Amino acid sequence: MYKIYVVEDDKGIADGISQCLAAWEMEVHTVSDFRNVMGEINGLEPHLIIMDITLPYMGGYHWCQEIRKTSSVPIIFISSATDNMNIIMAMNMGADDYIPKPFDQSILIAKVQALLRRAYDFNQGSFILKAKGAVLNTNDNSLTYEGKKIELARNEYKILLVLMQNKNKVVSREKLMEALWETDSFVDENTLTVNVGRLRKTLENAGLTDFIKTKFGVGYILEDEE
Repeated sequence: MYKIYVVEDDKGIADGISQCLAAWEMEVHTVSDFRNVMGEINGLEPHLIIMDITLPYMGGYHWCQEIRKTSSVPIIFISSATDNMNIIMAMNMGADDYIPKPFDQSILIAKVQALLRRAYDFNQGSFILKAKGAVLNTNDNSLTYEGKKIELARNEYKILLVLMQNKNKVVSREKLMEALWETDSFVDENTLTVNVGRLRKTLENAGLTDFIKTKFGVGYILEDEE
């Protein structure tokens, strides 16, 4: 599930964006402290940011510059300022797209989905997931823990990706089998059990014991206390 961070001081617009993206099964977080936008971004590690230009305390251009010092996360600016100068400035600051207000929600979701596809589905950006000190990189399907790179088999990676995308949530066996189905012609309950067992052994050999917990009769969970 993609995490989207919305930095918009108009509650009505922010709520509308949240409802629109949530309907497409995205995890949406809205800014809670306009003085600490970078702190919230660092804690959340969103896959995409939607940001207004005019904000309390510091404007969107300022935060975009700060973000670009450490991250290439996709950024979409939204603003009622529709003149060419603002659009050009937004792009020069490091934004990936610009949507003038008012906008149709279908336009917003289309642009969000297009950016996510370019940044992550085709691995043109860095898609990093973290849990319990381990870092999963979708560019090379590898896991890194305590400075050591852990090679994962294809199905091990598929299972771990789904669990890390949904950390602290129980993932059903059915959902994991659907993920494996994309690479194998047939996946049954026993196949999933075998693959989870192999993944656990790979993790244990790397020092990650009890990384994946079983919720009997339901599925699996990767708990991360952050």
